[in-house]
Amino acid sequence: MPDAGQTSLATFLKDRRTRLNPAALGFAGRRRTPGLRREEVAQRANISTTWYTWLEQGRGGAPSADVLNRIAKALMLTEPERDHMYMLALGRLPEVRYTSSVDGIAPRLQRVLDRFETSPAMIKTATWQIVGWNRAATLVMTDYAKLPPNERNVLRFLFGNPEIRKHQYDWEGLARFAVGSFRAHAIRAGAASEVGELVEELSRISPEFASLWRQNEVIADMQGFKRIRHPILGDVELEYSSFAVDGRPDLDMVVYNPVDRDVGERIRTMVHEAPVTAMEAA
Repeated sequence: MPDAGQTSLATFLKDRRTRLNPAALGFAGRRRTPGLRREEVAQRANISTTWYTWLEQGRGGAPSADVLNRIAKALMLTEPERDHMYMLALGRLPEVRYTSSVDGIAPRLQRVLDRFETSPAMIKTATWQIVGWNRAATLVMTDYAKLPPNERNVLRFLFGNPEIRKHQYDWEGLARFAVGSFRAHAIRAGAASEVGELVEELSRISPEFASLWRQNEVIADMQGFKRIRHPILGDVELEYSSFAVDGRPDLDMVVYNPVDRDVGERIRTMVHEAPVTAMEAA
C-alpha cells in the first residue's frame, strides 16, 4: 500500500500535469481529459512511462533527486512548486542552486533596508558581494555607490583595503570570524564552485587570509558586535544580526544597530542632512 507521502505526491503530479497545454508544448491530437498524457510527461522528463505512471499511482518508492529535477522541468514547475514536490517525495528541500548573477535587489527589498533609518543595513550574496544597502550604511560604513560593482565585497574590503583595516578594532578577531562565517554561508548556499576563484584571489593578496582559510574553521553564528573608528561619529559600537532573505538562500540581510542611543540619533541626523547623491535619487 502506498504511504501518505506517496499518495500526496501522486495527487500533486497529476494535478500539475493536467494544467499544461499540450498544443503549446508541441503535442497534437484530440483528448478526453485536459493536460498532457503520462507518456508525454515521461518523454519530456526523459524517464520511462512505466516509472512515471507508478509515481502517479503512489507506488514505486522514492524517486531520486535527478528524476525529480527532470519531472520539475517537464511539468514546468515554479521554484516553490519544485520545493513542495521535493518535500512530498523525499521529506526535504532540494539542494540549493546558487544564482551568481545578482544585479541589484528588488525595489521591495530596498524599501525594507531604507526603513532602518538609524541602522546601517545591507544585502550580501553567498560570496559576500554587497548588492544592496541603505543611506545609514553609506554614511557609517562605506559609500558603495562610488565603487565598481566588483569591488563591493566584504572580504576584499577586509583583507585588501588598508583604509578599511585601519578603522577596525581587533582586526585579527574580526578577520577570523569573517573567514569562518564566509565558509559556512557559501557552502550552505550551494556556492562551493564560485568560492574557489575568490579564495584564490584573496590568498594571493593577503597572507593572513590564506592562513585563516587553511585552518578550515566554520562559524555559523552570524551575530555579534563590531567597533569602528568613524571620522565624524568617533568610536562607534554596533551590534549586528544576519537574516536570510526568503526565497533567496544565496542572499543575507545584515543589520547593524548602534549600541549607544545617542549615536543612533546622530546617525539619524546625518541621514537627513547629508546630500542625496545622483545614484540614490535614481
